[in-house]
Amino acid sequence: MIKGIVFIQSGTFNDYGGWALDQQFMDQMGSSYLIAHGLGKAVKDATTTVSFPEAGEYKVWARTKDWVAPWKAPGAPGKFQVLVDGKAVETVFGTEGANWHWQEGGTVEIKNKNARISLHDLTGFDGRCDAIVFSSDAKFAPPEEPDELAVFRKKAQGLPENPEDVGTYDLVVVGGGIAGECAAISGARSGLKVAFVHDRPVLGGNNSSEVRVHLGGRVNLSPYPKLGNIVNEIGPVKQGNAQPAGTYEDAKKLKAVAKEKKISLYLNVHATGVEKEGDRISAVIGKDIRTGRELRFKAPLFVDCTGDGSVGFLAGAEFRMGREGREETGETIAPEKGDKMTMGSSVQWYSEKRSGPVQFPECPWAVQFNEDTVQKVDMGEWDWETGMNRDQISEFEFVRDYGLRVVYGNWAYLKNKYSDRAKFADNDLSWVAYVAGKRESRRLLGDVILCQQDIEGAKAFPDACVVTTWTIDLHYPEAKNSKDFPGQEFRSIAKHVKINPYPIPYRTLYSRNVENLFMAGRNISVTHVALGTVRVMRTTGMMGEVIGMAAALCMKNKTTPRGVYEKYRMELIGMMKK
Repeated sequence: MIKGIVFIQSGTFNDYGGWALDQQFMDQMGSSYLIAHGLGKAVKDATTTVSFPEAGEYKVWARTKDWVAPWKAPGAPGKFQVLVDGKAVETVFGTEGANWHWQEGGTVEIKNKNARISLHDLTGFDGRCDAIVFSSDAKFAPPEEPDELAVFRKKAQGLPENPEDVGTYDLVVVGGGIAGECAAISGARSGLKVAFVHDRPVLGGNNSSEVRVHLGGRVNLSPYPKLGNIVNEIGPVKQGNAQPAGTYEDAKKLKAVAKEKKISLYLNVHATGVEKEGDRISAVIGKDIRTGRELRFKAPLFVDCTGDGSVGFLAGAEFRMGREGREETGETIAPEKGDKMTMGSSVQWYSEKRSGPVQFPECPWAVQFNEDTVQKVDMGEWDWETGMNRDQISEFEFVRDYGLRVVYGNWAYLKNKYSDRAKFADNDLSWVAYVAGKRESRRLLGDVILCQQDIEGAKAFPDACVVTTWTIDLHYPEAKNSKDFPGQEFRSIAKHVKINPYPIPYRTLYSRNVENLFMAGRNISVTHVALGTVRVMRTTGMMGEVIGMAAALCMKNKTTPRGVYEKYRMELIGMMKK
């Protein structure tokens, strides 16, 4: 604690009201934050009770931003107030600055040591607050520099200097999408004590109710027709993108993990660091996205199922990001020269018919449309895709926010200006994802980097395991959208190259330079082109199943993921058959 300072991390609010906790950009801006995602309707206040050291006068700051300022857009849609015992401080927040910063809020009189603090949304359009600071020292200002802010944040909240040890496990699985859940369950059923770490309150990743992407790919195919059984257990019955929340059966996924006695599940924990001994990870450090409390997970084996390859990146694993050139890989689908382009991220949405007209406000700060450019649809799914020419990690908040500006701007035009707006009069904008569905970022490198020629030529690998069945499905900006919005596309097309079912090598599922690191999901060892087929979630789930078995062999034989290939491959084959 710091004398005279009251620090409130927004994630620690007792009641989030209608605000939601967003952790997607922690690695870039230092924390999670509360977001008022009301689709144009102000959300219910987030509230908490705070103890002040004494009554008196305090200066107040809120760490926030004007989220449309990077585009120099008019207006500030993310306005909110800070209330103290029901009375607003003098400043309206979220009105300035393209970057996260402390916006000064003036002075407030604290009359009682225990005060009720509220975040009061004014617009419903994604206002955001990281933290609030009260100071009895009129000359004090909270630090802006990231390293100084991290130290201040920890000290002001009275958090321990060092992470808390939460135990030693056989296997630590980081990332709770389909790949991660299958890895955790497979490992537990193979006899391992598993820590399962995920930075959201629900499991499923892109197949959760937060993102709403259906499961692609086929399972239970030769040579190992039992692979995919766990995918079938946790997968929802219904298919479809951008469907009502119940379609994705979040509770079913949580229940499947809860049944496994050897799994310790840690939701709302984001991996922020690793500890190493030589070329091995000895522990992963996770941060509670609500409180900032740090936890240490020790194990001899780790699985990176984060999608972004975050654990591998933190551990110094070799990786690639972007497209390899044809001159490097010989792939006919690859561009002639390599570049940084990736497939983008989707902000999906839908509307629903009501019994009468539903209003929607003008959005002058959003992307602007006309009769020719407006998208004449009442929902948007996978092909509402942004950020192909942006860094999907360092610029990801920009990518997601651009997707929001597109959805709101398009809908505002359809409702208020479109010549055939009567067609949409009774439609209500019901759901817009604020957790963006990401397709591609880092790919960690293994002993084999799978490429187009391997798949199309059906190259026979001795460690063939998971069967990929999806087409080589790569996304590109849609031509008219590029013409209308050059460099700022938000609609995509998919180019499919048909393949025959093909078993990929196990050696794509572990790091070539971090000895005890597996990976499963879209971050495995493939080229950009090969990623087009292996990235769908039934396929990534089978990767997790195989890794759980391989990890058990590592523990049994005191070996590494590579050692399983070199010495115990036949045992792994036996397990996959069963």
